[in-house]
Amino acid sequence: MRRSVLVAVMAIVSTVAAGCSSDPTDPAPTTSAASASPSGKPTDISFLVYGAPAEVKAYRSMVKQYDVDHPGVKVHLVEVSSADAALRRLRKGEVPDVFLMSRRDLGEIVDAGINQPIDELLDSRGVDFTDLYKRDSIRAFSHSDRLECMPYGISPMVMYYNTNLVDFSEMAEAGLDVPKNHATWTFDQFAEAARFGARRGAKGVYVDPSLSGLAPFVYSGGGSLFDDDRDPKRLDLASDGSLEALTTSLELLRKGAITPTPRELRSTSALDLFKAGKLAMMAGFRTLTPELRRTPGLSFDVMPMPALPDDRTLGDASGLCISAKAVNTSAAADFVVHAIGKDAVSDVAAAGYMVPANTEVAESDAFLQQDRMPAHAYVFNRSVKDIVTLPLIESWPALERAVHGDVYQLFYSRVIDIEALTKKIDEESKAVLSPPKASVTPSPSASASGKN
Repeated sequence: MRRSVLVAVMAIVSTVAAGCSSDPTDPAPTTSAASASPSGKPTDISFLVYGAPAEVKAYRSMVKQYDVDHPGVKVHLVEVSSADAALRRLRKGEVPDVFLMSRRDLGEIVDAGINQPIDELLDSRGVDFTDLYKRDSIRAFSHSDRLECMPYGISPMVMYYNTNLVDFSEMAEAGLDVPKNHATWTFDQFAEAARFGARRGAKGVYVDPSLSGLAPFVYSGGGSLFDDDRDPKRLDLASDGSLEALTTSLELLRKGAITPTPRELRSTSALDLFKAGKLAMMAGFRTLTPELRRTPGLSFDVMPMPALPDDRTLGDASGLCISAKAVNTSAAADFVVHAIGKDAVSDVAAAGYMVPANTEVAESDAFLQQDRMPAHAYVFNRSVKDIVTLPLIESWPALERAVHGDVYQLFYSRVIDIEALTKKIDEESKAVLSPPKASVTPSPSASASGKN
């Protein structure tokens, strides 16, 4: 059964925020796990995280501090390499008391009964949902009038650009159309920057040839990825709005002089081309920032995804969930309150990989890091409001795999019939979004008993 994301987010916000304290960074829990269990031993809880080594190191520091501050509790950190690895553990039944999870997997987790709703647990502990968390992040982790997991990170897709290849001041002097600031830019300005950057042996822009890569352009142009935002049965790329947006964007993204060719990408990844100064722009999330910072001689910044004409993008969100079978739910909830607090989130955000869902931290230098690239890190915060919250489906990776071949053709086939190809993609998506139900053949005895 597929799960749809909560549409009327304010209903849940007003419900769970009732009675919240004015100082959410120092809540007063109605129950506490800060004391040892009746046996005198510390209360044990487990905490699953994933991320880059520097990010996981920050989680270790957070856990260590919590254990010091709460001698009656022992938090056991479970470390895995990625959100996919975390999901594999959960599928096998290896469910920690608290776990970090990608929003894309929320439908599967809820359907399987792996988590328990978290809103009332945090509400009773004074967590303020209304002032410190963007409405979009609350909506992303909500279902059926309940907040399933607590938003932790919410990184929008943005456009990274090499400031030596795309110099807006130089473009303006040449009489080219440039954005007035880093808050927004039109698709025409984006295309101009791609052409300007594709000089001196460089390519102008790279967008991943996938549904995720196409989605910001489709939604920005007034289209939709799905036929129904609550309970999709197929993709909707062949509809008028989506087709028009795709036609406009692919006119640029298919040009071999502007974008890396498959042959070029077989020898060097888009990321390596960007790091080497051979690619002017590429779409990506905040997780790219630390690696780009480590690249000698690279100067980069970020812009929002281009408006065609609306500002739209996708988001890579993570949340903290509590197991439905937590050994000590109260202890798990107390730890989550600590983990989403200003100091704890600031320490993790300082590693540079995450855009905090906590707006107080997101607007602080712990995230903005104004003395480091990108100079306009506020673009991440500003773009959060433009994130399109996709419907919860059983398996996003399965959907991407089902249509990958034809989506790839949209980008790289020399000649395409875009209308026919999008219709084919929409049809292929049904195998994942609305698979045919297996027919049940009655047994002979059943058939006989049903005769008059």
